[in-house]
Amino acid sequence: MVNREELLSYGDVKAKAIALTLMKDAIRSADPYEAVRRVLKFENERIIVKGEVFQIKGKIYVLAFGKAACAMAKAIEDVLGDKITEGIAITKYGYALPMSKIKVIEAGHPIPDENSMRGAQLGIELAKKVEEDDILLVLISGGGSALFMLPEEGISLEDKMKTNELLLKSGAKIYEINTVRKHISKVKGGKLAKLVKGTLISLILSDVVGDPLEAIASGPTVKDPTTFQDAYRILNLYNVWDKLPESVKRHIELGIRGEKEETLKEDLPNVHNFLIASNALACETAKKKAEEMGISAHILTTTLEGEAREVAIVFGSIIEEIYHRGRPFVRPCVLIAGGETTVTIEGESGLGGPNQEFALSIARKISGLRGVAVLAMDTDGTDGPTDAAGGLVDSYTLETLKERGIDAEEFLKAHNAYEALKEAKALLLTGPTRTNVNSIIIAVIL
Repeated sequence: MVNREELLSYGDVKAKAIALTLMKDAIRSADPYEAVRRVLKFENERIIVKGEVFQIKGKIYVLAFGKAACAMAKAIEDVLGDKITEGIAITKYGYALPMSKIKVIEAGHPIPDENSMRGAQLGIELAKKVEEDDILLVLISGGGSALFMLPEEGISLEDKMKTNELLLKSGAKIYEINTVRKHISKVKGGKLAKLVKGTLISLILSDVVGDPLEAIASGPTVKDPTTFQDAYRILNLYNVWDKLPESVKRHIELGIRGEKEETLKEDLPNVHNFLIASNALACETAKKKAEEMGISAHILTTTLEGEAREVAIVFGSIIEEIYHRGRPFVRPCVLIAGGETTVTIEGESGLGGPNQEFALSIARKISGLRGVAVLAMDTDGTDGPTDAAGGLVDSYTLETLKERGIDAEEFLKAHNAYEALKEAKALLLTGPTRTNVNSIIIAVIL
């Protein structure tokens, strides 16, 4: 935690301190290193994953990608050691860890870059080395869509980046964005799995609402229920189609006509996918910690979605009802939610992310409710293209902004929540957490 002292320097200090404590335990529960060590064992020349046994007959390869790639790969190194023949881990800039057997590549996120393509190409080459008696361990975490990226033939990196940028700004949900990504990629939508002759064991950290495996990192090892027609529908729904590069439009049109390869549509007998950590587990851990501290806690949902500032108003209304009328819960209590809100951007915008926008918006609803604090964060420590994980606001935040001449409404309209929260000493700075299980919201009502 980078700025704990600043966050606790004023306002509803007790409520904010509780929120930070719960956050810390929630993040710890999603620790990718520990998650791998919990589920994967090695004994008597066998790999055992969640009780399922895989006999080691040949070589073992490792391919990791996502924001938690290095932590997951480090766990595999510590378990398997010299049994690993070769490995590659592709992660976000600044998220690398020292490795002994596995090569690390840092790449761009949320916008992919040349290293994303390089890492994916090397990953394809690695997958093709796996013979029938070999095992490929694939370690997947949030951010994998951008970090492990190789466009189909005829689509340039620039065209893929332009498409990605348009989708990120459109307000589309992550699974909708991934539907498009899968249909212009050589590795997503189960296409990586198609390349592997041997046993593929995939360990997955979920950063997607509801944990659908086909949506996490765009499902490179999982069969895909979506089609080129679905991608076309989504691009039109969010008014992106007409803005797309011609190469992307042409590829999707050819796919609709059956002239381009569809994503994987059947289960492969050599592929085994395991979900090992999720947003639900993080929320349950926060709840358990609150109860250990003697405060009743309630998980409202782990599938929270919608426009960040609007969802915050609804969430704030529930807090008001509890505060003033003691329903549906009585004070003191903690409300917990997980999921992923979105921000729709049209035209120029300031700096921020969905969780910062949520925090600034809910600050309006809880203003004056002494003893109330709300923490909203992305569990990877990076909310939008900023160094902040999110925000931690209380009943004093709006007053503080007004004293400094800052109109919260104007900053919300400009999607400039970062600057407003910075002025109010309400930015949540955690640094890289090296995990990603989506966003979590913790409201403390004393």
